[in-house]
Amino acid sequence: MIIGIPKEVKTDEFRVAATPLNIAQLIKDGHSVVVEKSAGKGSGFSDDLYMQAGAKIVDNASAVYSQATLIVKVKEPQKSEYELLNEKHTLFCYLHLAPLKDLTATLVEKGLCAIAYETVAYGDELPLLKPMSEIAGKMAPTVAAHHLSRYQGGEGILISGASGVEAANILVIGAGNAGAGATEIAYGLGANVTVINRSSPKLENLKQLFPNIHTEIYTPTTLEELIQSADVVIGTVLIHGGDSTPKLISKKMLQQMKKGSVLVDITIDQGGISESSRPTTHTNPIFVDEGVIHYCVANMPGAYPKTATIALTNSTFEYVKKLANLGTLQALRNDASLRKGVNVYKNSLTNAAVAKVFGLTYKEIEPLLDSED
Repeated sequence: MIIGIPKEVKTDEFRVAATPLNIAQLIKDGHSVVVEKSAGKGSGFSDDLYMQAGAKIVDNASAVYSQATLIVKVKEPQKSEYELLNEKHTLFCYLHLAPLKDLTATLVEKGLCAIAYETVAYGDELPLLKPMSEIAGKMAPTVAAHHLSRYQGGEGILISGASGVEAANILVIGAGNAGAGATEIAYGLGANVTVINRSSPKLENLKQLFPNIHTEIYTPTTLEELIQSADVVIGTVLIHGGDSTPKLISKKMLQQMKKGSVLVDITIDQGGISESSRPTTHTNPIFVDEGVIHYCVANMPGAYPKTATIALTNSTFEYVKKLANLGTLQALRNDASLRKGVNVYKNSLTNAAVAKVFGLTYKEIEPLLDSED
């Protein structure tokens, strides 16, 4: 198989979908790999390293897409890439289709197979989302600490407090991988941390790790009360299956927050946790609404691309090898977790949650695979 690694074109995205070590393994397995020039530069991997691993370096994305059948990316295709996609491709990357109707329609129209990292599922785990959720979660308190500075428009509160001065109040909404990462760093910084979640087992686990945090079971009333005293709110709620994030923070609740407080919305890829949330970039990461600083960067881990690339490919590469070694059809038939990642298959939308969001027709993946015989 020919595997293509294009350079990411989403704004401020410097991660890459495969490292030179990954390429060397694919070459060893008998495959060919084409890598777009400078694809790995932002993550610290030079073209020379890819060539030493056995990859062919090509000048542009068009050359990657025209030669390769398996396209491995980090972020969803941007509009400039739509015309490069066709029915021969298997696309393997983060898609987050729930807020992206145009991309969803394009993928269905193109007739390709689109597999989303974020919906590949092994039991209750999302193994390809987990490493990026952890990084985004760990980033959130430090990002918030920066924007709490008076010079950034914040309240002017030091997140750790000082002798005789209370630390900042950080409210973490959700206790999954991102929530746990946020809690760990906020706790280490000395903040007053409260974690709110719909069920208790994950809260109990966090309490064992960080005994001084405060935990609450989610109700709309409880959230509304807690949000009023928060200096930082970190939204980490994830709905499995690719559905949109519930809007747990209403405009009314936003108006009750402290002026100069910070909302870090890690969930923005799936639409965001607040009615006021909208995607931002690392170049222009914030906006202010109702006096609250909103940090809604849609690719947070891209700020640390070397760490993020290695963490991501540590998880994705086993699936890349399956797709390459077995071919898309057989890999999907053999691996139930990979089948759950299929969002589009040959002109059919196969993700029920995304279909519901857009009012589109949905088809189960298994009968579509069976029909290939």
